Amino acid sequence: MNLVCPACGVKNRVSEARLDEAPVCGRCKAQLLAPVPVEQGDATFTGFISGTDLPVVVDFWAEWCAPCKAMAPAFAQAAQLRPRVRFVKLDTDRETAVAAQYGIRSIPTLIVFRGGREIDRVSGAMGAQQIVAWIDRTLQP
Repeated sequence: MNLVCPACGVKNRVSEARLDEAPVCGRCKAQLLAPVPVEQGDATFTGFISGTDLPVVVDFWAEWCAPCKAMAPAFAQAAQLRPRVRFVKLDTDRETAVAAQYGIRSIPTLIVFRGGREIDRVSGAMGAQQIVAWIDRTLQP
């Protein structure tokens, strides 16, 4: 299974059987599956979501957005509840190219990616359990 390091951007190959053993990056030794959302930007976003075999949930947000700030702890809690899903935060004011590419018109907007492709999106603030339930529904086979 391929996992892109959130710190240095290097693609790492990890056996699926070892995902629960806190794998680290072969280059920088950063934890590959830390149970927290990671920041990504215009320069790293596409490589991160397309190079990671696990599903990726992205929170498109902005510093000035009160609902975004209110939802941030719930998004972090959801990351702890779903360790086999990557959680990413992308600031739409600083990272305008990715926001424009995905047509982000309202924030917060969450998008689930699998294999680098968008499979679902939802806009509006949610609690942790709502986020987890939405992810689970989206990722059902």
